[in-house]
Amino acid sequence: MPPTPSTPIVAVVGATASGKTGLSLDLAERLGGEVVNTDAMQVYRGMDIGTAKLPVAERRGIAHHLLDTLTVRDPATVAEFQGWARAEIDEIRGRGRTPVLVGGSALYTRAILDRFEFPGTDHAVRRRLEDELADVGAVALHERLRAVDPEAADRILAENGRRVVRALEVVEITGRPFTASLPTLEYADPCTVQIGVDIDRPTLDARIEARVETMFESGLVVEVERLLADGLAEGRTAGRAIGYREVAAYLAGEISLDEARDRTVTATRRFSRRQDSWFRKDPRVVWIRYDDPDLVEKSLSKIGRAPEGRPTPD
Repeated sequence: MPPTPSTPIVAVVGATASGKTGLSLDLAERLGGEVVNTDAMQVYRGMDIGTAKLPVAERRGIAHHLLDTLTVRDPATVAEFQGWARAEIDEIRGRGRTPVLVGGSALYTRAILDRFEFPGTDHAVRRRLEDELADVGAVALHERLRAVDPEAADRILAENGRRVVRALEVVEITGRPFTASLPTLEYADPCTVQIGVDIDRPTLDARIEARVETMFESGLVVEVERLLADGLAEGRTAGRAIGYREVAAYLAGEISLDEARDRTVTATRRFSRRQDSWFRKDPRVVWIRYDDPDLVEKSLSKIGRAPEGRPTPD
């Protein structure tokens, strides 16, 4: 992404359910911007309720990018997402608009914003590790990862078999820890600003529980049923999404509906803690309280560009 000093790249970051979506819309309106999704699961068509995807009618007429681009059977890697997002950012800036990135996938956001060159892959190693994943399960492979790269094991959920496999693959083919290949704290384009939505844990936990309850009341089970018919269980990426795997277990008769709901709340809270921990380690993030009455104005002051209103669409 070549530097374009007159047009910043803005990323709204923070934990799920903290209020990032609303702030991203406010900033896009004020900056004459367009929203770029950085949530790994919102790229999938039909995964709407469980990903809290903003309905078209609630997008305030603001263009959104990287939503609904894949089927649930399609895999997606961080490297691919980086390429897609950077292409969208270049295109938006080329039209004089401001890209406003928002989403819950911390690694994806860092991969887009920072200098991040991906290690290669060895298909034989990957295939062997995937066979082992099928044989012994993600938890066993996660323990192996902990033995060779404890920091990577701390960053990757034990049940995220796909990422565990990738980490072990990188360790094996490079001879270095997987964490050595993660993004450095150096923006690919210096005209980048990250605004973090700061929220206290009790408030966030309550919001997560309320959000999950709303998802189930709004038809998450029916959504998962439909997606399973479309191949969700075979999807290497989409099939592991929080909420979807729990409801799939309920539909398979493995757990009750209440258990599926409770497990979704627990998994989402755990995920939000990892999100917060990841972003808190980045000293470049400007944190502003979610309930600050001047949240938008303070964000704009940090971005350094606060025109009155949105320009007329082209």
